[in-house]
Amino acid sequence: MKKAIIYTLVFVAIQALLPFLIQEILGLFKVSVSPTDAKMMIINLTAASVAVIILFLYLRWAEVSPSYIRSRPWDVFFWCGLAALGAIIPSTTLQEVMPELPNIVEQEFDVILRDRWGYFAVGLLAPLCEELVFRGAILRALLRWTPRHWVAITISALLFALIHANPAQMPHAFLIGLLLGWLYYRTDSIVPGMVYHWVNNSVAYVLYNLYGGDIRLIDMFGSHRSIAMACFFSLLILLPALYQLHLRLRKAS
Repeated sequence: MKKAIIYTLVFVAIQALLPFLIQEILGLFKVSVSPTDAKMMIINLTAASVAVIILFLYLRWAEVSPSYIRSRPWDVFFWCGLAALGAIIPSTTLQEVMPELPNIVEQEFDVILRDRWGYFAVGLLAPLCEELVFRGAILRALLRWTPRHWVAITISALLFALIHANPAQMPHAFLIGLLLGWLYYRTDSIVPGMVYHWVNNSVAYVLYNLYGGDIRLIDMFGSHRSIAMACFFSLLILLPALYQLHLRLRKAS
């Protein structure tokens, strides 16, 4: 448990402090760039993710191995992607029927996601960085700490939700964290979670640029009946995908 807390604090510290360090370095060279500039925010986010990846791999807090890829789990990747697609509308519906939570980073995400380079930081780099840390390091440490794997998965999902530091994102992040933790527990690999995470973030990026950040399901579908139908058909994708994953997930031999 102690290691999991240390890993979380290090991740948060790098995400919070590195942008200030970059601004100070730019100041030494008399380069004046607003921290709210789109490109600057993307650079900060990218630099923090790269620093986290390098540190966790260098210190062996997380380990990567090609053994799972060598087992050719292409069917698992397919069902992970399908599960991510099927979960989006039900998860969004649940989030919208809950009491409205503050969205304290809405403006920052709006700036990042509307820039084409934002996809690199949010859609590609974030899934790798967050899976490496929260499943490859934190959950791995928690699974060694307790034999009850669902306790470890739940704690890691809670930490995953809290580090987003945005109440509006936390319910969705917690639910996804449970699923991503289960994928890691069944495979001992972060790769299935990366596939799921990548599809989830990619769809969010596309929808954000198509409809904007403040769009609601009622605006997209026009009626509550249509939303219910969309949820129903999404579950027809999600539930079979989860069942197929239950059958197919296994550790690399």
